[in-house]
Amino acid sequence: MTLSRRRLMQGTAAAATFGSFYIGGARAQTAEFTYKYANNLPLSHPVNVRANAAVEKIKAETNGRVVIQIFPNNQLGSDTDMLSQVRSGGVEFFTLSPLILSTLVPNASLNGIGFAFPNYDTVWKAMDGELGAYVRGQIGRANLVVMDKMWDNGFRQMTSSKGPINTPDDLKGFKIRVPVSPLWTSMFTAFQSAPASINFAEVYTALQTKVVDGQENPLAIISTAKLFEVQKYCSVTNHMWDGFWFLGNRRAWDRLPADLRTIVHNNLNAAAVLERDDVAKLNAGLRADLTSKGMVFNDTEAAPFREALRKAGFYAEWKKKYGDEAWAILEKAVGSTLG
Repeated sequence: MTLSRRRLMQGTAAAATFGSFYIGGARAQTAEFTYKYANNLPLSHPVNVRANAAVEKIKAETNGRVVIQIFPNNQLGSDTDMLSQVRSGGVEFFTLSPLILSTLVPNASLNGIGFAFPNYDTVWKAMDGELGAYVRGQIGRANLVVMDKMWDNGFRQMTSSKGPINTPDDLKGFKIRVPVSPLWTSMFTAFQSAPASINFAEVYTALQTKVVDGQENPLAIISTAKLFEVQKYCSVTNHMWDGFWFLGNRRAWDRLPADLRTIVHNNLNAAAVLERDDVAKLNAGLRADLTSKGMVFNDTEAAPFREALRKAGFYAEWKKKYGDEAWAILEKAVGSTLG
């Protein structure tokens, strides 16, 4: 399935079909296993497009024994709500940023260290390799199931309603929304910003009402969540790479016979790899698209930001928190450039 940027942006018409098909559909009632998959992303985001295709394949390959209903766009609550639900079994599957997952699994956020990854080649080599295996082991200790392949969220950029962010000095006193995660709060505190932890469901309103001056997210989310309507400036900082782990409730997973687990596992992992390509293609055209919608872009250099974090003790603090073993795995993946 080839995805065009136009198709990914056309979420409104698809939403009604998507919701009626999966949520409360009559056919779902005949399945032997009917599971819920929740996420915080708009319907048009590549994660939901590929998840939609994957659950169709799962249904077909299991002869209708496994039906997974998709609940996008925070329909079942905030990130923290849904994390609690997947742990309790209220939902069976959930995709979540490892940086938010770190509220439960502290070392899950290793990939989110500021200005660690220089490019996607480094990201996927790490997350499909030793670093990803280490984090999955940590997640497993929390009694959650996690799929092998990580889904892409993207390199994160900073947006503002006040003006462009060119240097670390522009972040001093800047009121920025961050996800509910200690790592984000720590990083922007090191920049002497004023970070506010706000769940994604409330971000648009917080920006619209000027509770915060800005936020940071990958371009795909800035576009699909229409944040360009309430943010004028986008600074290309690539300050953090973020993805989504596809998590499962352990008891629900173990209820599936082994042959069905294999079908679900294989299709979700294959969808993750396809979603990575979708995000890459989408990002290639999004800067021009967002510019046409009124956003003003500026490019930045990573070195001054990385040096500001080093001087503030950010890297030393998190090396101590993660421990020598975890930090060594990270530096093996990205190079010993973090200090």
